[in-house]
Amino acid sequence: MAITTGSARLGTRPFSEQAIEMRPNAADDEIQGIISATYRQVLGNDYLMKSERLIALESLLTNKALTVRDFVRAMAKSELYKTKFLYPHFQTRVIELNFKHLLGRAPYDEAEVVEHLDRYQNQGFDADIDSYIDSLEYETYFGDNIVPYYRGFSTQTGQKMAGFPRMFSLYRGYANSDRAQIAGSSSRLAKELAQGTVSAVVPPSSADNSNGWAYQPAAKGATTTRRVFGRQTATSDRGSLYRIEVTGRRLPGYPSIRRSNRVLVVPYESLSQTLQQINQSGGRVASITSA
Repeated sequence: MAITTGSARLGTRPFSEQAIEMRPNAADDEIQGIISATYRQVLGNDYLMKSERLIALESLLTNKALTVRDFVRAMAKSELYKTKFLYPHFQTRVIELNFKHLLGRAPYDEAEVVEHLDRYQNQGFDADIDSYIDSLEYETYFGDNIVPYYRGFSTQTGQKMAGFPRMFSLYRGYANSDRAQIAGSSSRLAKELAQGTVSAVVPPSSADNSNGWAYQPAAKGATTTRRVFGRQTATSDRGSLYRIEVTGRRLPGYPSIRRSNRVLVVPYESLSQTLQQINQSGGRVASITSA
């Protein structure tokens, strides 16, 4: 069931369930519309300068030497995409964006993220992009000729409901872009994926900014801060849980050449001991976030 009531307030109306298909007899102006829609979807509605356009790929699509699927694939593997979304972000955030840009939804659980982390580290970025576009899911919803669109705003047969509210954590309104959000380059879903929880749906903005994404109230009873492991934390962190993302750790039963990814959730009191154990086992801490 698609969002209909209050869709404007939630910021979904213009891009909700817009399936744009390239037909065999598509005119030039229709193809230009398809090209624009692909840029908007795959580049997360980010601003595109004329000098950044992928002219050679556009020409191949215009001459129907490429399918829309191949155009999407080439764009996602391009240096343009990597510059905007791969290089500036940690890999967990990159995977969130790949799901959003290529499959039109948010990750359903942490297992999906770990699967793509493993593929990226062992096979490379291009192979990971192929895994989205060559998937049965992509074939079912988009095929060769439909521009990917945001499916996460609809309930879907056989899909987890958790993807619905999580999509709002990734999508902050049609006037926003994936490089202009207030949360910056940090992961939006790492905490709830690790805990298996689902966040509430928060509108992109509001009339007085008291309920939307731009509002960040100060914590009540704020305490002084100090540095722990090179990171500034509050003394109230004691008793809190932390999510540690580890890469390059060798686990029992794994060949020595295999690199694995693991996520640990530990209390503050065990943080120091856990970091020491990771270091002793040859692992590398990729990120530490509140859980």
